[in-house]
Amino acid sequence: MLVIHGGAGALPKQKRTPEQEAEVRAALAEALRSGHEILAGGGAALDAVETAVRALEDSPHFNAGKGAVFSNAGTNELDASIMDGATLRAGAVAGLTRIKNPVSLARLVMEKSRHVMLVGTGAETFAREQGVDFVEPSYFHTDRRWKELQEAQERERTQGSDAGDLDEIHYGTVGAVALDRAGNLAAATSTGGTTNKRFGRVGDTPLIGCGTYADNRTCAVSCTGKGEFFIRAAAAHDVSALVAYKGLSLAEAAAEVIAKQRALGGEGGLIALDAAGRFAMPFDTAAMYRGHVDATGRIVVAIDAE
Repeated sequence: MLVIHGGAGALPKQKRTPEQEAEVRAALAEALRSGHEILAGGGAALDAVETAVRALEDSPHFNAGKGAVFSNAGTNELDASIMDGATLRAGAVAGLTRIKNPVSLARLVMEKSRHVMLVGTGAETFAREQGVDFVEPSYFHTDRRWKELQEAQERERTQGSDAGDLDEIHYGTVGAVALDRAGNLAAATSTGGTTNKRFGRVGDTPLIGCGTYADNRTCAVSCTGKGEFFIRAAAAHDVSALVAYKGLSLAEAAAEVIAKQRALGGEGGLIALDAAGRFAMPFDTAAMYRGHVDATGRIVVAIDAE
C-alpha cells in the first residue's frame, strides 16, 4: 500500500486550468506507479517512499525539488526527511541549494552517517563524499515560482512585512507513506519551504516527529501545511502517540492532529497509513493534492474535497 501527497493548500478549483489539473493528476499517478512497482515486486517500504517522492521532486508542479519556491534572497532552499518504521532510524537534510533529490540525501544521512540531520554546506559536503550528483541552482528555477516571489514581495512592500511571508497557502510540500509485504512502514517528505522565507528558515518537513514519522507499531505519517504550527503540534508523532496511548483509530488520530494545529492558528493536511493498510488523508485547506494505490495496483488521485 502506498499513499502520497503533493501538498495541502493546492490551487483551488477556480484557479486551476484543465491543463494544469490534468498535468498534476498525471504526475501524482506516475509517482504512485513508480512506488507501487517496488512494492509489487516485494520491495521495501523505504524504497517505495523514496522512489515516489523522487518522482514528485522531479516534477515542476510541486513545491519540492524542481518546483521549489524561492526564498526572500531569490534562492531555492530544500528540506527533506525519511524514516524507517521497523527500526525508527531516520535521516533529514535542510537548506540544500544544489541537490536534485533531497529525499535521497536524507536516506544517505540515515544509512551512511551516525547523524539524523545535516544542514546547509555541511549536508552538501557529505553529499559530495557520498558521490551524489549536484545540479546548478538554475535547475530549480521555474517562471511560476519566480512570479510568486515577486508577488509576495510586492505585497510585503504595500501591505507590510507579514503580508509577504507565505505563498497564499499554496504550500505544495510532497510526501509518501508505504506498507510493504513484510509489514514494515516508512514515511518520507520533501519541500522547498515557503515563498519569501528568510534567515535560513526551516519548517516541519525535515524535523522527525513534526513533518515525518514512522513506527511499525502504530503508523507512518507525512505532513504538509504551515510548518511552524506542525512543529508546535509535533504533528506527525502526535498521530502515532494518539494511536498508541489513547487507542484512537488512525482516522480519529489524524483528524485530531489536524484540528490541534488548526486551533494553534495553522492549516494544512497529512497522510497516514497503519500496518493493517488503513489510511487517512485529512486536510483543512481548500484542496490537497493526494492519492493512493492498493495491492492490486488500483490508483486513485484526488485534489479537492472529493
